[in-house]
Amino acid sequence: MEFKGKTSLVTGASQGIGETIALELSKGGAEVLMLDVQKEKVEDAAEKIRERGGKAAAYYADVSNMEQISEVVKRMIQKHEQIHHVVNNAGITRDNLLMRMKEEEWDSVLAVNLKGVFNISKAVIRHMMGKRYGRIVNVSSVVGLMGNAGQANYSASKAGVIGFTKSLAREVASRGITVNAVAPGYIATAMTKNLPDAVKIKFEDIIPMKKFGQPEDVANAVRFLLSDRAAYITGQVLGINGGMLM
Repeated sequence: MEFKGKTSLVTGASQGIGETIALELSKGGAEVLMLDVQKEKVEDAAEKIRERGGKAAAYYADVSNMEQISEVVKRMIQKHEQIHHVVNNAGITRDNLLMRMKEEEWDSVLAVNLKGVFNISKAVIRHMMGKRYGRIVNVSSVVGLMGNAGQANYSASKAGVIGFTKSLAREVASRGITVNAVAPGYIATAMTKNLPDAVKIKFEDIIPMKKFGQPEDVANAVRFLLSDRAAYITGQVLGINGGMLM
């Protein structure tokens, strides 16, 4: 088990891609610290992993709130001694055309999707530097690379995650810490499940593989980037999009 003795922090871990990533890392032997703003849902998700024989602990905090994140990460380190991996997955959407987009829709998406990555990373980076070891994977999006009408806020936040990833990777590479990003395309989650069939067909038409990806596709890529097999990879963005962007 490649992650035996390792502790992995996953944000936005109560459902969807985040929950699947947490499960995949637990299969690899990691103790997973599952952080989410939805307290009951993240506790249920952690219990599911424990029922399967894995190690998981649920934590509640808003990633956009620096005070909350500083406190919860401090508690994690005190209890678990070391955080080896961080997966910044927490994210929200507030889609709208720019001419109709409210300031709150812009601010809330940037606060969670981009500032949240800053808050978590800042809270753990000194700890990782002291240990001279760490793996950080940030979840961006294909629309952070290509844009998407009606998602100026989301696209900007995910593009920001890519710039942040590359900059932090340069800052900490000499300390044994790698920082990478994954950029999923259309993934079959609860959110996409409710799309009308006509919309799904339209999306599938622009994907060369003619299908949505699965949360496991993202989780497998994250697991690789956190592993020692990716020890010489940093500052990179791995697209998981079925060929949608080449």
